[in-house]
Amino acid sequence: MERARLDLPCAACRTLHRKCDHGCLLAPYFPADEPDKFASVHKVFGASNVVKMLQVVKEGMKEDAIKSMVYEAHARLQDPVYGCAGIVLCLQRCVEELQGQLRAVQEQVLEAHLQRDQLASALMGATEVDAFLYAHCSK
Repeated sequence: MERARLDLPCAACRTLHRKCDHGCLLAPYFPADEPDKFASVHKVFGASNVVKMLQVVKEGMKEDAIKSMVYEAHARLQDPVYGCAGIVLCLQRCVEELQGQLRAVQEQVLEAHLQRDQLASALMGATEVDAFLYAHCSK
């Protein structure tokens, strides 16, 4: 809406040096004020591939598809070998480490409960012995 008022070409059309009309497929996803967003997607996927992908995606999912492409493009530019897969692997390692820490804490809690139960049992036993001795020795 602001793009139409100012009559600015979208970031995609500006990068590709073409006229941006009202039917531009890329304009809703690459506004003029976010040129880096399209630049990274264009560098990784190419404009024609982005258009082809958008054409096969259902209407309600196009924005998510673009967000995914932008994320993958940024990740691929940061890490040309692994891209998003490198991020996923790192997060999986973090999850495994946190699961190990959780297991260790759960074991500590279980051990603390066992110690508490043993102490309570010992105290109950000592109280019963004291009561028995008091009853029999005070006569």
